[in-house]
Order: sequence, then C-alpha cells, then structure tokens
Amino acid sequence: MSVKSGLSDQEAPKIKFPCLYPIKIIGKAVGDFQESVLEVIERHTGTITSDLIKVQSSRKQNYLSVTVTIAATGEGQLQNIFQDLKKIESVKMVL
Repeated sequence: MSVKSGLSDQEAPKIKFPCLYPIKIIGKAVGDFQESVLEVIERHTGTITSDLIKVQSSRKQNYLSVTVTIAATGEGQLQNIFQDLKKIESVKMVL
C-alpha cells in the first residue's frame, strides 16, 4: 500500500481574473531603476496610479524594492510582464 503525500496531490491555487495582483521587483538602486520598472509594467497594464506603487530602499541603499499592484487580466499578461522585467539589467529578482 502506498501513501501519497498531500503536497504532491494538490494543484497550485488558481487565480481568478481579473484581480488585483502585486508584483515585487528588486534590483540595484541605479538612477532609472524605478522608472524602467514602471515603464515596462505600464506597457502591459496602462497607467499605474501612485497609490498602487510602494518603494523601499535596502539598509545600505544599494538595492531598491518596488511593489506595484496591477489589475491583472490573465496569466499571459503576467508572464509577459515578468519576462520583460527580467530583461532590465538592474533587476535582480521578480516576485
């Protein structure tokens, strides 16, 4: 008799679109980091208002974390945003 692990049987939770979806981008704190990130995201979503953007610097000011909450319309949109963000040289991580 085999016992299956509960984790392997479960599927990842499905996202119901449209929804508000936060994207966190971490990268080197270079002069145009925040602007480059917002430009890429707005190419896929339209204009993002400032109340949907949160910016935080690292303790030593070497890195910047930008969290942008978007109105996500589908999985394809999210994949395209993630791919384009990873093309920015100063981006280190997209969550």
